Amino acid sequence: MNSESTTVEETREFEFVLQFESGADELMDVFRRHDSLSLWSSAIFVGNDHMWRLDHAKGLREALSDFDEVFLDDTRCNECFDVDQCDTGRTYHVLDRRKTSRTVYTLRHEIEACRSVPYFILNHVRRGVVFESRRVGNEYRWRVLFPGSHPVGEIYDSIESHLRDGVSLSLSHITSAGNWNATERIISDFSPEHWQVLQAAVSHGYYERPREVSVSDLASALDEPRSTVQYRLRTAEDRIVSQFVRQTL
Repeated sequence: MNSESTTVEETREFEFVLQFESGADELMDVFRRHDSLSLWSSAIFVGNDHMWRLDHAKGLREALSDFDEVFLDDTRCNECFDVDQCDTGRTYHVLDRRKTSRTVYTLRHEIEACRSVPYFILNHVRRGVVFESRRVGNEYRWRVLFPGSHPVGEIYDSIESHLRDGVSLSLSHITSAGNWNATERIISDFSPEHWQVLQAAVSHGYYERPREVSVSDLASALDEPRSTVQYRLRTAEDRIVSQFVRQTL
């Protein structure tokens, strides 16, 4: 055994949020048009000149049709926030295609020619970085785990200085490392209908204490039968709790 002591740096996480105005990005406009559509990553790997990743899309049939048309177009860049188009090579493979979901493998070449969030962070931190991402509505949210005390402000300033028109950046939080990927493992099993009910419940204050709306109120807002809303809420909550206990406790 090596007699030298090993220094373990503090592991921290931060979250960047890219927001896109209407018309600023063709892919994000698809998410703006379809409330049921979301995209999250289960794996993102970045090298000096390549990025490869697995993404999971959820949505109704029409939303996924629009998503396929834009996301799988290898003539445009899905990651770039500095330019609309660039000449780097891209390869997309649909690994799983279902009525309400897709799993897509992406390989990008020459990432320094087309700026993305991982490109800038790799340049600053270099080693030990882990990424997660999620797209919904007008937001492209990046969660980053890294060792040590690298100045996040420098990364933020570097990214912000390269944003094209119609794209803005915010720093959501900087904290010690939390429980990574538990949420994504849970939500990957939800149907778009479950997501719709949960999003309505949160936005209308169903989970506030005291509750601001009832199940009947949610049913009226969603124009669905009360029994349907109740069933979807209960099955979603049961799945969240059971998987959380099984995977995190």
